[in-house]
Amino acid sequence: MDAPIGFTLNGKPQAIVTDPDRSLLEVLREDLHLTGTKFGCGEGACRACTVLINGEPTPSCLAPVSAVNGQTVLTIEGLERNGHLHPVQEAFLTEGAFQCGYCTAGMIMGVIGVTRRNPHATEHDIFAELDHHICRCGSYVKYRAAVRRVVDLTQIEKRRA
Repeated sequence: MDAPIGFTLNGKPQAIVTDPDRSLLEVLREDLHLTGTKFGCGEGACRACTVLINGEPTPSCLAPVSAVNGQTVLTIEGLERNGHLHPVQEAFLTEGAFQCGYCTAGMIMGVIGVTRRNPHATEHDIFAELDHHICRCGSYVKYRAAVRRVVDLTQIEKRRA
């Protein structure tokens, strides 16, 4: 039976009426047409579908949409500000940290989740999160370079503060 569900999506209020047991991933892609979040395995193992729910990296394929009622959801589409990419997106782009790009959005969201939770995150902290992500193309060397760039940028920002 369909139910009303309200949440903040990419900084804007969102209200839908749907089966509360549907996955958040399905609702994002099919109902809200936000296709940056990818379906990978459907079991939460690959993390291609990672979004931030209240700032925490979460595989959206495992989250029933009812779980985000009253919560805040951030997808890859919500990162851009005034025509500028998020610094983590910039780092991935600069390092060419993608091949087919299918897993990239999930990895970016995972990195952002860690750095928001811990602004002093180290490479080790970030790599621990990325251990949950699977890249079938094997672009891990580039992902590691992007993470090092992110850590370097956060170090620069800390020195400026």
